[in-house]
Amino acid sequence: MSIDKQDVQKIAHLARLALTEEDAVQYQHSLSSVLSLVEQMQSVDTDGVAPLSNPLEMTQRLREDEVTEVNQRDAFLANAPQTEAGLFLVPQVIE
Repeated sequence: MSIDKQDVQKIAHLARLALTEEDAVQYQHSLSSVLSLVEQMQSVDTDGVAPLSNPLEMTQRLREDEVTEVNQRDAFLANAPQTEAGLFLVPQVIE
């Protein structure tokens, strides 16, 4: 599948990118190559192939969910300009 220069310019406009004519030609070739590769990959027969979620077929080692750090909430709140009931107070930005 190939893409023409007008399509490249339309995509650039939608993405709010400024392209020169030389860039548009270069991206035209690059995008056409990518789309050709996608077409080639889609033509591969994958019937009967199960989806692969983990290439190693191993289970992940899990650890116990334990608290390993000291509670520093009061120290962090001490740095804030305003706090109330253990929460940070911020200025209202939406009315």
